[in-house]
Amino acid sequence: MRRVVTGHDENGRSVVVSDGPIPRSREFTSLPGWVSRLPWATEPGDNVSRTGEDPTAKVTSLLPAPGGTRFIILTLPPDTAMADPAFDPVAFDEEQRADSPGIADLMEPDGMHTTPTVDYGIVLQGEIVLELDDGRCTPLASGDIVIQNGTRHAWRNRSGRPVTMAFVLIGAESDG
Repeated sequence: MRRVVTGHDENGRSVVVSDGPIPRSREFTSLPGWVSRLPWATEPGDNVSRTGEDPTAKVTSLLPAPGGTRFIILTLPPDTAMADPAFDPVAFDEEQRADSPGIADLMEPDGMHTTPTVDYGIVLQGEIVLELDDGRCTPLASGDIVIQNGTRHAWRNRSGRPVTMAFVLIGAESDG
């Protein structure tokens, strides 16, 4: 996956300041097919970056504070990968905590989680199921979007093929 970042030159003209792979990208060894990418992030009060300086190296939590954002691309293998006898859930948990601080801390053993964010999710490729608190499952396919309003949920890939999703997480104040 390629990331193109724009900014401004010394004369204020728009230019491409970076063009290449996403620097903060991880292919998990504990779960082949699981790929996590953080193309961009903002913190509360950030101004538009005129230089296009990469903020992702400084991110210590994938959960943005209120007013902050995270742009995350995830590729998830089919759920059957976790049923493989070679799958080591302890190693996966360790990789999740290293790669996804903040979010990994909220994960329940069954994958359900709640984040204090408003999330815009887009299925880029493949099919996935959104499971909510009440057990209701909503199938999603390429091009579908989900607006997550701080609700408890899990992602289930029952398709037999990898799925890639893009998420923009917006830190929000909780009203409850």
